[in-house]
Amino acid sequence: MRLNRYLARAGVASRRDADEIIAAGRVKVNGAVTTEMGVKVSDHDAVEVDGQPIQPTDLAYVLLNKPVDTLTTVSDDRGRKTVLDLVTIPKRLKDALFPVGRLDKDTTGALLLTTDGELAHRLMHPSHGAVKLYLVEADQPLTEADIERLKRGVDLDDGRASADNASFVDDDHRRFGLQLHEGRNRQVRRMVEALGRRVVSLDRVGYAGLDLDGLRRGRWRRLEPHEVNTLRRSVKLKPVVF
Repeated sequence: MRLNRYLARAGVASRRDADEIIAAGRVKVNGAVTTEMGVKVSDHDAVEVDGQPIQPTDLAYVLLNKPVDTLTTVSDDRGRKTVLDLVTIPKRLKDALFPVGRLDKDTTGALLLTTDGELAHRLMHPSHGAVKLYLVEADQPLTEADIERLKRGVDLDDGRASADNASFVDDDHRRFGLQLHEGRNRQVRRMVEALGRRVVSLDRVGYAGLDLDGLRRGRWRRLEPHEVNTLRRSVKLKPVVF
Protein backbone atom coordinates (compact mmCIF):
# COMPACT_ATOMS: atom_id res chain seq x y z
CA MET A 1 0.00 0.00 0.00
CA ARG A 2 1.04 3.64 -0.38
CA LEU A 3 3.16 4.99 2.46
CA ASN A 4 0.66 7.68 3.48
CA ARG A 5 -2.11 5.10 3.78
CA TYR A 6 0.23 2.82 5.75
CA LEU A 7 0.82 5.62 8.28
CA ALA A 8 -2.89 6.37 8.49
CA ARG A 9 -3.71 2.69 9.09
CA ALA A 10 -1.16 2.71 11.91
CA GLY A 11 -2.96 5.63 13.56
CA VAL A 12 -0.05 8.06 13.09
CA ALA A 13 -2.11 10.72 11.31
CA SER A 14 -4.77 11.25 8.69
CA ARG A 15 -3.64 10.53 5.15
CA ARG A 16 -3.33 14.26 4.39
CA ASP A 17 -1.29 14.90 7.54
CA ALA A 18 0.80 11.82 6.75
CA ASP A 19 1.77 13.47 3.46
CA GLU A 20 3.16 16.43 5.41
CA ILE A 21 5.06 14.14 7.79
CA ILE A 22 6.61 12.33 4.82
CA ALA A 23 7.47 15.57 3.00
CA ALA A 24 9.21 16.84 6.14
CA GLY A 25 11.65 13.92 5.99
CA ARG A 26 10.45 12.39 9.25
CA VAL A 27 9.84 8.92 7.78
CA LYS A 28 12.33 6.15 7.09
CA VAL A 29 11.63 3.00 5.08
CA ASN A 30 14.13 0.21 5.64
CA GLY A 31 16.55 2.67 7.20
CA ALA A 32 16.44 5.29 4.45
CA VAL A 33 14.61 8.62 4.64
CA THR A 34 11.91 8.97 1.99
CA THR A 35 9.96 12.08 1.04
CA GLU A 36 7.83 10.39 -1.65
CA MET A 37 4.17 10.05 -0.65
CA GLY A 38 3.49 7.45 -3.32
CA VAL A 39 6.18 4.96 -2.36
CA LYS A 40 4.72 1.47 -1.85
CA VAL A 41 5.35 -0.45 1.38
CA SER A 42 4.18 -3.73 2.87
CA ASP A 43 4.17 -5.41 6.28
CA HIS A 44 7.63 -6.76 5.44
CA ASP A 45 9.13 -3.25 5.30
CA ALA A 46 10.57 -1.51 8.37
CA VAL A 47 8.89 1.89 8.67
CA GLU A 48 9.85 4.52 11.26
CA VAL A 49 8.46 7.95 12.11
CA ASP A 50 10.76 10.19 14.14
CA GLY A 51 12.85 7.11 14.91
CA GLN A 52 9.91 5.08 16.26
CA PRO A 53 8.93 1.81 14.52
CA ILE A 54 5.44 1.89 13.00
CA GLN A 55 3.28 -1.15 12.30
CA PRO A 56 -0.34 -1.12 11.09
CA THR A 57 -2.62 -3.35 13.10
CA ASP A 58 -5.71 -5.31 12.17
CA LEU A 59 -8.81 -3.16 11.98
CA ALA A 60 -11.24 -3.26 14.89
CA TYR A 61 -14.38 -1.20 15.50
CA VAL A 62 -16.18 -1.17 18.85
CA LEU A 63 -19.27 0.71 20.06
CA LEU A 64 -19.38 1.18 23.83
CA ASN A 65 -22.25 2.41 25.98
CA LYS A 66 -20.05 4.35 28.37
CA PRO A 67 -21.09 4.47 32.04
CA VAL A 68 -20.42 7.33 34.47
CA ASP A 69 -17.15 7.58 36.39
CA THR A 70 -15.19 6.11 33.48
CA LEU A 71 -12.40 8.02 31.76
CA THR A 72 -12.25 8.31 27.97
CA THR A 73 -8.58 7.46 27.67
CA VAL A 74 -6.47 4.38 26.98
CA SER A 75 -4.76 4.41 30.40
CA ASP A 76 -4.64 6.36 33.64
CA ASP A 77 -1.55 6.71 35.84
CA ARG A 78 -3.80 7.07 38.91
CA GLY A 79 -5.44 3.71 38.36
CA ARG A 80 -8.91 5.04 37.61
CA LYS A 81 -11.27 3.05 35.40
CA THR A 82 -10.97 3.76 31.67
CA VAL A 83 -13.16 2.84 28.72
CA LEU A 84 -10.60 0.24 27.62
CA ASP A 85 -11.08 -1.59 30.93
CA LEU A 86 -14.62 -2.40 29.77
CA VAL A 87 -13.66 -3.91 26.40
CA THR A 88 -12.49 -7.53 26.18
CA ILE A 89 -10.89 -8.22 22.82
CA PRO A 90 -7.55 -9.90 21.96
CA LYS A 91 -4.60 -8.03 23.47
CA ARG A 92 -2.92 -7.33 20.11
CA LEU A 93 -6.04 -5.37 19.09
CA LYS A 94 -6.77 -3.85 22.47
CA ASP A 95 -3.26 -2.42 22.66
CA ALA A 96 -3.97 -0.48 19.45
CA LEU A 97 -7.57 0.48 20.25
CA PHE A 98 -8.34 4.12 21.04
CA PRO A 99 -11.48 6.25 21.50
CA VAL A 100 -12.73 8.49 18.70
CA GLY A 101 -13.15 11.80 20.49
CA ARG A 102 -14.09 11.83 24.14
CA LEU A 103 -16.91 11.93 26.64
CA ASP A 104 -16.16 13.49 30.01
CA LYS A 105 -16.16 11.33 33.13
CA ASP A 106 -19.78 12.06 34.06
CA THR A 107 -21.21 11.79 30.54
CA THR A 108 -22.67 8.46 29.44
CA GLY A 109 -23.52 6.90 26.12
CA ALA A 110 -22.25 6.13 22.65
CA LEU A 111 -18.48 6.04 22.24
CA LEU A 112 -16.71 4.60 19.22
CA LEU A 113 -13.32 2.94 19.68
CA THR A 114 -11.19 1.74 16.80
CA THR A 115 -7.75 0.86 15.49
CA ASP A 116 -8.59 2.60 12.19
CA GLY A 117 -6.60 5.81 12.49
CA GLU A 118 -7.68 7.15 9.12
CA LEU A 119 -11.38 6.84 9.94
CA ALA A 120 -10.91 8.28 13.43
CA HIS A 121 -9.06 11.36 12.18
CA ARG A 122 -11.78 12.10 9.64
CA LEU A 123 -14.68 11.57 12.04
CA MET A 124 -13.09 13.98 14.52
CA HIS A 125 -12.31 16.64 11.90
CA PRO A 126 -14.87 19.48 11.94
CA SER A 127 -15.16 19.47 8.14
CA HIS A 128 -16.89 16.08 8.22
CA GLY A 129 -19.30 17.06 11.00
CA ALA A 130 -20.10 13.68 12.55
CA VAL A 131 -23.59 14.04 14.03
CA LYS A 132 -23.90 13.61 17.79
CA LEU A 133 -27.27 13.13 19.50
CA TYR A 134 -27.67 13.85 23.22
CA LEU A 135 -30.38 13.42 25.82
CA VAL A 136 -29.93 16.25 28.31
CA GLU A 137 -31.49 16.78 31.73
CA ALA A 138 -31.20 20.24 33.29
CA ASP A 139 -31.61 21.22 36.93
CA GLN A 140 -34.46 23.61 36.04
CA PRO A 141 -37.07 23.67 33.27
CA LEU A 142 -36.21 25.38 29.99
CA THR A 143 -38.59 27.51 27.96
CA GLU A 144 -39.39 27.37 24.26
CA ALA A 145 -37.31 30.53 23.95
CA ASP A 146 -34.34 28.69 25.49
CA ILE A 147 -34.69 25.91 22.92
CA GLU A 148 -34.71 28.49 20.14
CA ARG A 149 -31.61 30.13 21.62
CA LEU A 150 -29.78 26.81 21.52
CA LYS A 151 -30.63 26.48 17.83
CA ARG A 152 -29.74 30.10 16.99
CA GLY A 153 -26.54 29.96 19.01
CA VAL A 154 -25.14 31.01 22.38
CA ASP A 155 -21.85 32.73 23.13
CA LEU A 156 -19.16 30.60 24.79
CA ASP A 157 -15.61 31.46 25.81
CA ASP A 158 -14.27 29.86 22.63
CA GLY A 159 -16.85 31.33 20.26
CA ARG A 160 -20.49 31.01 19.32
CA ALA A 161 -22.05 27.54 19.41
CA SER A 162 -25.39 26.39 18.06
CA ALA A 163 -27.34 23.15 17.96
CA ASP A 164 -28.40 21.63 14.65
CA ASN A 165 -31.68 20.78 16.37
CA ALA A 166 -33.20 20.76 19.85
CA SER A 167 -36.58 19.74 21.25
CA PHE A 168 -38.26 18.78 24.51
CA VAL A 169 -38.82 15.09 25.23
CA ASP A 170 -41.30 15.41 28.11
CA ASP A 171 -43.78 17.85 29.62
CA ASP A 172 -41.72 19.15 32.53
CA HIS A 173 -39.24 20.74 30.07
CA ARG A 174 -36.17 19.67 32.03
CA ARG A 175 -35.26 16.93 29.54
CA PHE A 176 -34.56 17.67 25.90
CA GLY A 177 -32.79 16.24 22.89
CA LEU A 178 -29.88 18.04 21.28
CA GLN A 179 -28.15 17.43 17.96
CA LEU A 180 -24.65 18.76 17.28
CA HIS A 181 -21.97 18.26 14.67
CA GLU A 182 -19.25 20.06 16.62
CA GLY A 183 -17.25 18.43 19.39
CA ARG A 184 -15.77 21.12 21.61
CA ASN A 185 -14.74 20.37 25.17
CA ARG A 186 -17.82 20.17 27.48
CA GLN A 187 -19.81 21.94 24.77
CA VAL A 188 -23.29 20.76 25.75
CA ARG A 189 -22.76 21.57 29.42
CA ARG A 190 -21.44 25.04 28.60
CA MET A 191 -24.32 25.77 26.22
CA VAL A 192 -26.83 24.91 28.93
CA GLU A 193 -24.90 27.02 31.45
CA ALA A 194 -25.18 29.94 29.02
CA LEU A 195 -28.96 29.68 29.55
CA GLY A 196 -28.54 29.95 33.33
CA ARG A 197 -29.16 26.24 33.92
CA ARG A 198 -26.95 23.31 34.89
CA VAL A 199 -26.78 19.85 33.33
CA VAL A 200 -27.54 17.11 35.85
CA SER A 201 -27.28 14.21 33.39
CA LEU A 202 -25.93 13.95 29.86
CA ASP A 203 -26.29 10.86 27.68
CA ARG A 204 -25.03 10.60 24.11
CA VAL A 205 -27.61 8.39 22.44
CA GLY A 206 -26.18 8.49 18.92
CA TYR A 207 -22.88 9.09 17.15
CA ALA A 208 -22.28 9.35 13.39
CA GLY A 209 -25.39 7.31 12.62
CA LEU A 210 -24.73 4.65 15.29
CA ASP A 211 -27.23 4.18 18.12
CA LEU A 212 -27.34 2.22 21.37
CA ASP A 213 -30.39 0.12 20.57
CA GLY A 214 -30.24 -2.95 22.83
CA LEU A 215 -26.79 -2.10 24.21
CA ARG A 216 -26.90 -1.81 27.99
CA ARG A 217 -24.82 0.66 29.98
CA GLY A 218 -21.23 -0.53 30.35
CA ARG A 219 -21.55 -3.06 27.51
CA TRP A 220 -19.95 -3.00 24.08
CA ARG A 221 -20.25 -4.68 20.71
CA ARG A 222 -18.24 -4.89 17.52
CA LEU A 223 -19.64 -2.99 14.57
CA GLU A 224 -21.10 -4.99 11.72
CA PRO A 225 -19.23 -4.76 8.39
CA HIS A 226 -22.01 -2.70 6.80
CA GLU A 227 -21.87 -0.23 9.72
CA VAL A 228 -18.11 0.16 9.31
CA ASN A 229 -18.37 0.84 5.61
CA THR A 230 -21.28 3.24 6.06
CA LEU A 231 -19.05 5.22 8.43
CA ARG A 232 -16.14 5.13 6.00
CA ARG A 233 -18.26 6.25 3.06
CA SER A 234 -19.69 9.09 5.16
CA VAL A 235 -16.20 10.59 5.44
CA LYS A 236 -15.23 9.77 1.83
CA LEU A 237 -13.09 6.71 2.55
CA LYS A 238 -13.16 3.51 0.54
CA PRO A 239 -14.94 0.51 2.09
CA VAL A 240 -12.82 -2.18 3.70
CA VAL A 241 -13.16 -5.86 2.85
CA PHE A 242 -13.85 -8.18 5.79
